[in-house]
This record gives sequence, C-alpha cells and structure tokens, in this order.
Amino acid sequence: MGGARAPPAYTLSLSLQIDGLNYAGSHGMYLEYRHVKKDMYEDVASCVLATVRDYLELTIAHGRKVLKVRPKLSGIREARHGIRQLRTGWADGPAYITQCPIPKGHNYVYNFTITGQRGTLFWHAHINWLRSTVHGAIVILPKRGVPYPFPNPHKEVVVVLGEWWKSDTEAVISEALKSGLAPNVSDAHTINGHPGPLTNCPSQGGFTLPVENSKTYLLRIINAALNEELFFKIAGHKLTVVEVDATYVKPFKTETILIAPGQTTNVLLTTDQSSGKYSVTASPFMDTPQIVVDNRTATATLHYSGTLANSPTNIATPPPQNATTVANKFTNSLRSLNSKTFPAKIPQKIDHNLFFTVGLGINSCPSCKAGNGSRIVAGINNVTFIMPTTALLQAHFFKTTGVFTTDFPGNPPHGFNYTGKGPKNLQTSTGTKLYRLAFNSTVQLVMQDTGIVAPENHPVHLHGYNFFIVGKGVGNYNPNVDPKSFNLVDPVERNTVGVPSGGWVAIRFRVDNPGVWFMHCHLEIHTTWGLKMGFLVDNGKGPNQSLPPPPSDLPKC
Repeated sequence: MGGARAPPAYTLSLSLQIDGLNYAGSHGMYLEYRHVKKDMYEDVASCVLATVRDYLELTIAHGRKVLKVRPKLSGIREARHGIRQLRTGWADGPAYITQCPIPKGHNYVYNFTITGQRGTLFWHAHINWLRSTVHGAIVILPKRGVPYPFPNPHKEVVVVLGEWWKSDTEAVISEALKSGLAPNVSDAHTINGHPGPLTNCPSQGGFTLPVENSKTYLLRIINAALNEELFFKIAGHKLTVVEVDATYVKPFKTETILIAPGQTTNVLLTTDQSSGKYSVTASPFMDTPQIVVDNRTATATLHYSGTLANSPTNIATPPPQNATTVANKFTNSLRSLNSKTFPAKIPQKIDHNLFFTVGLGINSCPSCKAGNGSRIVAGINNVTFIMPTTALLQAHFFKTTGVFTTDFPGNPPHGFNYTGKGPKNLQTSTGTKLYRLAFNSTVQLVMQDTGIVAPENHPVHLHGYNFFIVGKGVGNYNPNVDPKSFNLVDPVERNTVGVPSGGWVAIRFRVDNPGVWFMHCHLEIHTTWGLKMGFLVDNGKGPNQSLPPPPSDLPKC
C-alpha cells in the first residue's frame, strides 16, 4: 500500500430508495450499486438511478464526497439534505437558490466535504415534487476506530418512510396550482417502498425485516414523505433513540417516534420478545381537524428467525391521528448528548434576535375558478417567496442586480393575535427577499405558527446549518416570559424543526458558513405555496471564511 496515510475524516455509504413509480411507463427504473475499489482508507462506489434517466456517480475518498449528475431530462436537481458543507454552497442543490438546472446532456459535479457529522441524513430531488420518488439515504459512519456512544449493533438497517400517489405528482401539484386549492392527498404511505396490505391490493405483503433473537439492531429511519409527519411503531417492542439529524442524543426509550418530513432518527431495536411476527406501522400525525391528510397506515413485518411464514402477526396499534400528547412526549425527550467528546456549543450571546411568523394566506387569482378567484398561499412574516430565474448564489457572487433584495423583515410587519382569529386581510406580499447576516454572528430565531386559514405544524429546514432547539410552547410567544425557560445546556441539535400547530419554537445557531442558504417548510405543498426564504451570509476574514468561486462546470442560467 506504500507509505502510511491518515484515515479519512469519515467514511460514507449511500443507499438509494425509490418509493413507488409515479412516472409514465416510458420511464424505466432500476437501482445498481457497484463496488469499485476498497483498501484500508479508501472507498469508491458508483450508483446509477434511472427513474428519470439521471446518472449519479458517488466517489468517496478521505471523507470527500463527489457526486456527478448527468441528466437526460433537463432540470433535475439533487440536494444533500442536512449536510454541513462549509464554504461549498455551490454543491447544495436547491433549484434557483445555489444553481440553475443542469441542461440536458450536460454534467455537473457536486464536490463537498462532510464536516463534524456522523449518523443518518438523506438526499432528494430539489425541484418541483420530484422528491416524492427521487430520494435515498446517506449514512455517515464514525471515524475508523471510533466507537458509537451506544452499544454496537448486530446489524444496521435503513428504513425510508414515504408517500405514494397513483398519479404523477407533477400533475397533482399542477392541477392544484391551477385551481387555487390544496392538492389531492397521497394514496398510500410506504415503508421502504411498500405500503403493506391494502384493500384494493390484497397481494401486497409489504416490507419484511428478518431478525434474530436477543440481538440489537440499529434502524436508520428517514421521513421522505412530501407532506405528512408520521408516527413509527413496532408491536411489542420499545425503541431506544440515539441520534436525530446526524447528531447524537441522550438515549431514551419510547414505544413511538414522531418524525417529520426531512427528519431522520436512529433507534436501537432489541429483539427481546418471543419468536414470532410483529407488525411495524407508519401512520400520520395531524392535530388540526381542518387539514385533510392521507389516513392510511403503512405496515411492514418484523420477522424473527425460525418463525413460520403463516404464523399470526402481533399487531401494533398506531396512535390516534391527533395524538398531540404522544408527539410532544417524544419531542420533549430529545436532548443533546453534550459530552466531552460531543459538546453542545449553544450560542449564549445573541447578535440577531429574529421573530418569524409562518403560516398560510389567501391571494387573488382571477384564473382560479375552483378557488372562486382566490388561491391559497404561504409565507414567512407575511412574505410569499417568489422563485427567481437566476440562481441566488450566482447573483450574489457575481453581484448581479435585480435578482433579489436584502430587506426580508426580521419581525412581522403587523402584529396580531397569531394563534387567534387573525386579521381581516389574509393577503400576503410577494418578493425574492433575503435576510443578511455577518459571518460569525449569532442568531436566535423564534418561529410562530399562525391561525390564518388553519393552524398547522410546519417542519422547517435550514440548509447549510445545524441549530439548537432551545424552547417551544403553545399559543403566542411572549418575549418577556418564555426565554426564562429556554434550555441553554443540552438542547437537541437538528437541521429540521417542527413549529408546533398553534405554537412557537426557538432556535439558535452561529453564522459560520458564507453563501446563500435556503430555509423552507419541508411540507412540499407549503414550499410550493411560498413558505420559504433565504439567509445571505457575508464572507468573513480571509479565504477560509469566504465563499470560493464557483466550479467551472456550474450550470449557467
């Protein structure tokens, strides 16, 4: 092998999961993992995904990930959800935020370094509703020789939760936008691509996880659904939560986990029950009666070795759809590990104290006949974000004028009883507005749900950063009272947080990643309606705190 080499920062494996087949028959689908080379310190792999005839090439060497995308259909975009890629915003992926679509027949290499993370994240398409089926797992292993801060599992299993439509999802959202109303809900939830038995699909047995008695398994659970938070449960077994969004947490046991779109959760499953078959369920959580969701429960089977295939299955009873108590118990149990090895570096001094309302609105739409001349929209601080036609990061770097403004409001333009009846005027303003932040400054952001149209839980995702969830509550946020109860010792660290229905959540983070970073609701319909914005982070001092020039193959607008 020649001279000694330092081990990589992290090794990484990629698992691709495609839920359902929402494309016309002319679109083929296959998944291929090909191991190319392996030695003590280097792994190289390539993956081919042909759902929409893209080419994905993954190269892993010394902690560096290079992803090449060559689309045979124009406009495909791939985002690595939750990756803390410092100074490599050009590889972030969201359409018209960091780059323009890759032209048909051209290549673009996403080149970035994974910094200080270990655990489970995922990748997905980041344009329109393509991520409903174009998504997969990213597994980041610890440094070689470094153990997990929990018992080493017998086996690790990726579990991807999703939604499935009988129709093409692009047609679903297109029809909704024309009407001005909400889109049709999905036709099924899925566990690793399978809904389980359905009344109109009696032959569908669902996903099966084979296990052995008295073993411990690490389940890497991902919610890749478009629009719904999900409960996850296994009959007769408790789950030990050890990690969320690629950060370790203080372990705790639970019968049910809550996982929002865009979130990941690692749990230890100990097979300590009698041999047999046990059902696994993924069911929706929605505690707002006005909001319609797909109420179908996806099922899978935990199958102990030696159990006959025709043995009866021990059935799990999912929580009620509106089980707010179950949801709160889970989220309130999450705490950072905050150990000497994995400290929680919560900002104690705040430079930017921001207050964002998140919710819905109603704007005029003369062509929306089904909506009686109106359409449902969404926004942050009453601003419905308008997507540009030039990528924001490119416009920022090349100082292109007229693409965006930096006057995004740090507070709501008009105060009202946010969780009450709301104002008479339900209209939002529109614009492509960013909020400017200085490098190395600190931010406290309180996000407040509103009751306009209907209160609802919003899983908000921030690209390029992790943050600490220091507080949350029900009702209107009180800046004079609520901060007194903030957890500034061991709050959970995430990249996606649920703003509770009819409530608020407070997060803190340090601004250490220059560029333009997207923040949006991970309910895809809310993102489509405009519940999104961006932070423009200025360069710091010197090249190590500055955004480098774009790569030569960056797609042009």
